Amino acid sequence: MTKPTDDRSLFESHSRQFEENRYVYPVLSRRASGISIGVNLNLNLLCNFNCIYCQVTRPVEAERSAHTKAVDVERLAVELDWMVDWVHSGRIWQGTRFAGTPENLRRLNDIAFCGDGEPTICPDFDNVVSVAAEIRARRGLDKLKLILITNSTLLDRPHVQRGLEIMDKNGGEIWAKLDAGSEKYYQQVARTNVPFGRILDNILQAAKARPIVIQSLFMQIDGRATPESEQEAYCRRLRDIIAGGGQIKLVQIHTVARPPAESWVSALSNEQVDALADRVHHETGLTVTKSYG
Repeated sequence: MTKPTDDRSLFESHSRQFEENRYVYPVLSRRASGISIGVNLNLNLLCNFNCIYCQVTRPVEAERSAHTKAVDVERLAVELDWMVDWVHSGRIWQGTRFAGTPENLRRLNDIAFCGDGEPTICPDFDNVVSVAAEIRARRGLDKLKLILITNSTLLDRPHVQRGLEIMDKNGGEIWAKLDAGSEKYYQQVARTNVPFGRILDNILQAAKARPIVIQSLFMQIDGRATPESEQEAYCRRLRDIIAGGGQIKLVQIHTVARPPAESWVSALSNEQVDALADRVHHETGLTVTKSYG
């Protein structure tokens, strides 16, 4: 494999295309404070959400069959093993677009199951997690996290449960998406047929089994920031998870950072992000981090 020469801003470049790779790509992540190796399990661009802030253009219903692609687990394993070696060895910093990475960020933080759709839709999710766990163990990378970034719609499915069990034994961490406090606002943002109640139930069950991270994106819609009533409802949902026996290790509050799907969606100001993060911490007692647009 040849090395990339893309000279775009280190933090702005979240491209899921890397050289000849089909599934695996590197990202310098502020939230990870280092390199996150992404694993894209949704080359078909399909997702059961159609979020108003997403950057992925989804195929229309009539075109979906043309986008159906099975995951080649063997090829994914080769790509992931090479990428882990490339980053962990330090070769990533030599003569590539990552050469300007500050010293304090020159570290491999995680392998993240994410990409162009909901990763747990992939029927091979558990097999892919097993591949990542094997590479992590074989290379002795005990501090390397395996992160699932998920909308939580399918956390109760058997193939996902099997994958989560593997993650639990191999430095796993669930980043559960929660962008709303009410059914109405949830439907406005996610534009999905999946009921909000299923999301909340799945998050609670996952959090009862292990500590999880809540990842939330808030935005301006038609120039208006997240309503006070919605902020209050969101905090109440977090308290409900805790009261139900769920474990939340961290809440990530962030806003739109790249061009969204809809032109009427825009980022909160830094001051609005600060105020929301402070409110969440004050009303829930949880540890909160934040990032800006």
